[in-house]
Amino acid sequence: MTLDGWIIAGMVVGIASTVVCLVAAIMKKKPNDVTLLSLAAVELFIVVYAIASGVRLLGAESLAGEAWEFWGYMFTAAMLPVAGFYWAMMERTHWSNYVMSAVGITVVVMLARMAQIWYGMATPVSALQPGIGL
Repeated sequence: MTLDGWIIAGMVVGIASTVVCLVAAIMKKKPNDVTLLSLAAVELFIVVYAIASGVRLLGAESLAGEAWEFWGYMFTAAMLPVAGFYWAMMERTHWSNYVMSAVGITVVVMLARMAQIWYGMATPVSALQPGIGL
């Protein structure tokens, strides 16, 4: 997988949000400004990344994979923080912070998949090692 600045920034934001929400959950804190703002940071990043991706596609760059798959991941990643926020507003217990911590790490995984779609799939390990792939 090719790592570019967008993916690295998204991973930092997503992991930071996960850590903030997880620490709050372990401390049995209810959702508060800090945890909700960490979730908002994930959403803001996804929105900016979507706009930048559109601009990049209108320019000279192109996707190595399917556009519908990339934008499907993008839409889903954008909806996760919204769902986490809604959950936190509906259930104001420390358990909501666990849900919100799952949002950040899930978005990180989705960003990694979007990078694979953008740049193309990496060579499978089995193709590099004789005798593993059949």
